[in-house]
Amino acid sequence: MSITPQAQGRGRVTAVASLGDDVFVMRLGSQQVEVYDAKSLKHQHDIAVRELGNSSCGLAVCSHHKCLYVSDAANDSVHRAELSRGNAATTWSVAGVPRGLSVAREPKGLSVNEARNVLVACYKARRIQEYTTHGTLVRDICLKAGVTSPFHAVQLSNGHYVVSQNTSPGAVSVVRGDGQVVHNCKGEVYYPTSLAVKRDDLIHVADSANNRILTMDSSLRSIEELALPADVEMHRPSGLCLDESRGRLYVGEYDGSCRVLVVDSVRL
Repeated sequence: MSITPQAQGRGRVTAVASLGDDVFVMRLGSQQVEVYDAKSLKHQHDIAVRELGNSSCGLAVCSHHKCLYVSDAANDSVHRAELSRGNAATTWSVAGVPRGLSVAREPKGLSVNEARNVLVACYKARRIQEYTTHGTLVRDICLKAGVTSPFHAVQLSNGHYVVSQNTSPGAVSVVRGDGQVVHNCKGEVYYPTSLAVKRDDLIHVADSANNRILTMDSSLRSIEELALPADVEMHRPSGLCLDESRGRLYVGEYDGSCRVLVVDSVRL
């Protein structure tokens, strides 16, 4: 295992994504996405996202559409940058909540599912919304009792969704398409943020307040802590990204040196 702090000192990391040889890093308050080379781990260039607010906690990439998605919690929107066309960007607003519900929608974590659509975790509205790559809403899931403050949602191979709840104590839940809870893990995590899910549905959770990464099976019953070298101290992991082709996990830090840790050759 190697852990290399290459992207440090430029501000709190809120999200990490990767595609091919590119690693994308989002920082709090920035209107630019940093791009690093996955081989050399050196900074290459930045992608400017115009009109991006000062609170972005989600990045996702799509290899099919060759685009990068950025969440914008300050403006209740998602930005889409086309990676093969000079980073031309488009923006769509997160769909409205039901009448009479006067809460902010606040999109946080993003992911791309097998249908190549974007899943948006709506923090205060307690919803998961699914959009096409051009911003058409195709599904709106109202999360039922037991799921609050959703920060990130990823669809599993059986169609269910794993959701992190950014509370203290926090929770990780598996919910059905109707928003009902199937499995729940409470008390093990505090302010969990980003999720990274393998093809076999092994789930990695950024347990932010406990400064660790947990791995869980899809039933949330088997839980292990990701082992790090004794001389490595993690500071509030916030962004996770799994690169299965390299057997690598990227971990963005929200505190400390605000590094992107590159974890190789572990049980991913």
